[in-house]
Amino acid sequence: MAFLLSGFGLMIIGAGGVRPCNLAFGADQFNPNTESGKRGINSFFNWYFCTFTFAQMVSLTLIVYVQSNVSWAIGLAIPALLMLVACVVFFMGTKIYVRVPATGSPMTSVAQVIVVAVKKRQLKQPDQPLLSLFNYIPPGSINCKLRHTDQFRFLDKAAMLTPEDHINPDGSAANRWRLCSVQQVEEVKCVLRVIPTWFAAVIFHLMINQQHTYAVFQAQQSNRRLGNTSFKIPAASYVVFMMLSMTIWIPIYDRIFVPFLRRLTGKEGGITLLQRMGIGIGISIIAMLVSGVVEEHRRTTALTKPTVGFQPRRGAVSSMSGMFLIPQFALAGLADAFTSIGLVEFYYKQFPENMRSIGGSLFFCALAGSSYLSSLLITIVHQTTQGAATGNWLPEDLNKGRLDYYYYMIAGLEVLNLGYFLVYARWYEYKETGTGSATTIEFEANGEAKQSDKTLV
Repeated sequence: MAFLLSGFGLMIIGAGGVRPCNLAFGADQFNPNTESGKRGINSFFNWYFCTFTFAQMVSLTLIVYVQSNVSWAIGLAIPALLMLVACVVFFMGTKIYVRVPATGSPMTSVAQVIVVAVKKRQLKQPDQPLLSLFNYIPPGSINCKLRHTDQFRFLDKAAMLTPEDHINPDGSAANRWRLCSVQQVEEVKCVLRVIPTWFAAVIFHLMINQQHTYAVFQAQQSNRRLGNTSFKIPAASYVVFMMLSMTIWIPIYDRIFVPFLRRLTGKEGGITLLQRMGIGIGISIIAMLVSGVVEEHRRTTALTKPTVGFQPRRGAVSSMSGMFLIPQFALAGLADAFTSIGLVEFYYKQFPENMRSIGGSLFFCALAGSSYLSSLLITIVHQTTQGAATGNWLPEDLNKGRLDYYYYMIAGLEVLNLGYFLVYARWYEYKETGTGSATTIEFEANGEAKQSDKTLV
C-alpha cells in the first residue's frame, strides 16, 4: 500500500508542476508583439483543451478497456510509456523553445505592496496620483508598464513618498519594504481584480462535477443497451459524450465563429473573455435544468413502467434509454468549452507577466475547490433531507430519491453565480498598458528570448 501511495504522490507532484506551467510556457512561444502572434495565443488555448480532452477520451475508452478486459499491468504501463515518450519529445525541443527569464518570486512584490500600504494607511490619498506617486520600473522587469487605475486606491499609499523614504542614485527605492512603485501597486491590483473569477469558477464547476458523478449513477439505472443489440454502454463511458461535445465544438468555434465574430465586433478574439465565460455559465444553467428534467423522466418511468433489470447496490433499472442523458453531457461540454478555456486565457492575459504560471495553478485550484464544495453540498443535502417528507434526495437507489431536486438546486446556484459574474464583469477593468519605457521580450530565430527597452503602446 505504501508503494502504491508513493506512486500516487509522485503523480500529484508531477501534475502540480506540469499543468499550471505548460499553459503559460506554451503561450510564451508566440510573439505577443505581432498580430499573428496574438491570434496564435488565442488559438493555442483552444487547441490545448481540444487535444487535452481528446487524450482524456482515449484514456476513458481504449486504456480503460485494456485495464478492465486485458490486464491492469498493461493498462497502467501504456500511459507510463506514453509519458516517457512525451518527456523525450519535450526535451528534444530544448534548443528551440522561447524561454522568458525568471526574475525572482513575484509574491515578494505583492507582500511588499500590502505591508507598505498598511504601514502608510494613515496618509491622505493624493489628489493627483500620477504626479505624486513614486514611479519606477526596474530595467530587468519582463512586465509591461501598466496604467494607473482608480480601483483599490488604498493600495496607492504604498507608492506615496514621505520624508523617511530614500531613493537610490539609479532611481529605485532604497528600502522596498517602505516604498513601492506605482508599477508594483498596479500589478497587485491586477491580481486582486482577477481573484473574484476564482469563486465564479468554483461554482461553475459544480455542474461539471455532477456530470462526472451523479450523471453516471443515472446511467447505471437507465437502459444502456445500444439499440436492439446486447451491447451495453458502460455507465462511466457516458462522460465521453461531454468530452466529444467539447472536442467537436472547439475547432468549429476557433476556425468559423471567431473569424466571423472578429469581423463583426472588431475584437481580437471575436468576443471578450468575460463574455465568453458568461456564455458558458449561462449554458451551465440550461445543462442542470435539462439534467433535472431527464432525471424526473427516468425516475417516473422506473416507478410506473416495467423495469429492464436490477443494478446491484442501486435498484431497478429504468426502461428509459440512456441516450436521453446525452443532451445534458453535450451541454456540459459546450459550457466547459466556453468557460474553462476563457478562464485560462483570462488568467494568462490579465495576470502580470511574471505570475502567469500562478494564474494557471489558480484554474486547477478552482477545480479542486469545486470538488470539495460539491462534497459539502452532498453532505448538507443528506443531513437536511433525511427526515423530510420527500425523503433523502440522494440515496443509493435513485428511484427512491429526488436527484432532480438536487439538480434544480445546483441550477439555482448557477443562476446566482451568473448574476454575481455579470455584476463583476461590469465592474472589471481589463489590464491596460501605458506609454513609457519598459522591458519587453524580443524573439530571436534560435528560440532564445532577450530583453530590450522599447516604448510600449
